[in-house]
Amino acid sequence: MSPELIIEPGRAEKNYWADLWRYRELFYFLAWRDILVRYKQTVIGIAWAVVRPFATMLVFTFVFGRLAKLPSPLSIPYALLVFAAMLPWQFFSTSLSECSNSLIGNANLISKIYFPRLIVPAGSVITSFVDFLITLALMALLMLWYRFLPDWHVFLLFAFMALAFAASFGAGLWLCALNVEYRDFRYIVPFIVQFGLYISPVGFSSSIVPEKWRLLYSLNPMVGVIDGFRWCLLRGQTPLDWTSVLLSCGLVVLLSASGIWYFRKMEKTFADVI
Repeated sequence: MSPELIIEPGRAEKNYWADLWRYRELFYFLAWRDILVRYKQTVIGIAWAVVRPFATMLVFTFVFGRLAKLPSPLSIPYALLVFAAMLPWQFFSTSLSECSNSLIGNANLISKIYFPRLIVPAGSVITSFVDFLITLALMALLMLWYRFLPDWHVFLLFAFMALAFAASFGAGLWLCALNVEYRDFRYIVPFIVQFGLYISPVGFSSSIVPEKWRLLYSLNPMVGVIDGFRWCLLRGQTPLDWTSVLLSCGLVVLLSASGIWYFRKMEKTFADVI
């Protein structure tokens, strides 16, 4: 008996989330392809995933730790303070950059066949997560070097990793959809990443922010994520404002939900506009 093909208006809409599971292998293939393409014909290859955050850590440690002499909580080495923050920030910033161009880079695929377009930016976030895991291994080596091993706080790191993943995915969906509609965003995204680096507690501790500005400062969802990473990796010796963490959780949920809503709203026009 030959298979039956049913063409029904709106069928793809009704089965969209089920199709995400049916096409789940695309997550792996797109992510693996992006990893190969990113480091193709480079001299040191995937080691760039280590070089970039490590070089940034050295610069921030010298500028903020040596020149500006900003305080480090208790006896924590300033390099560990910076690198613990570089983990979620590097993941977030790389995800934004990769997601924003993901649909444009897969224009031929999108215009020819059907599959849930949500897979494309999600694959970019997964690619960035691979870099994150490599950088996390470097963090472990640094902690061994400084003989600063984590304690039970590290078991809560998975919760903050999930929060960082959700923040990256939500913001990436917004920029991905906007970049298809307005190509100017290819120039705006690097500015957002650079500006965000300096308003996030990457090179310094959140404890230096005056109390009267703390609530406004916490409206940056990455503040709670970064402080949470430091708290988990550095034995809870860095201050953690749970109000900021809860605010970050709420903002990330809002960012993710609105990102999925806007992406799905614009998805119908991607093949025509792209």
